Amino acid sequence: MVTEPVERARAVAAAIPDPELPVVTLGDLGILRDVRHTPDGGIEVLITPTYSGCPAMDAIRDDLRRALPGVTITTVLSPPWTTDWITEEGRRKLREHGISPPGRAVMVALTVRCPRCGSPRTRLVSRYSSTACKAHYVCRDCLEPFDHVKEI
Repeated sequence: MVTEPVERARAVAAAIPDPELPVVTLGDLGILRDVRHTPDGGIEVLITPTYSGCPAMDAIRDDLRRALPGVTITTVLSPPWTTDWITEEGRRKLREHGISPPGRAVMVALTVRCPRCGSPRTRLVSRYSSTACKAHYVCRDCLEPFDHVKEI
């Protein structure tokens, strides 16, 4: 079976910006689970929400349908998304845009580092930020406020 259309569709889907964090793409966040042929010769895009009930999933599906007309979009819930699926490029982009990326699941996060100055001396301002998957912090050293992607 020819895989070129699948690889093209994967590249297009991976490059779609996340509607809540447009500095990163679906590929950067690991939301794009797979792209494959369907038994009838079509293309299926598999996506996973960052958490159950994520309101951005409707917008993500709409963006995928606009970018890839005619594809089947399937939401996959198991295994659940984890912050470990965020790529190094995604973590870099988050830091560069003032959003603290989550630590790796194997690490015990005792502090959240400031994405601007790197200081671990930060304070939680609110458990919820502009979206439910982020918390709001302020750095005690440079005094800059910033969002932090929650560990899930």
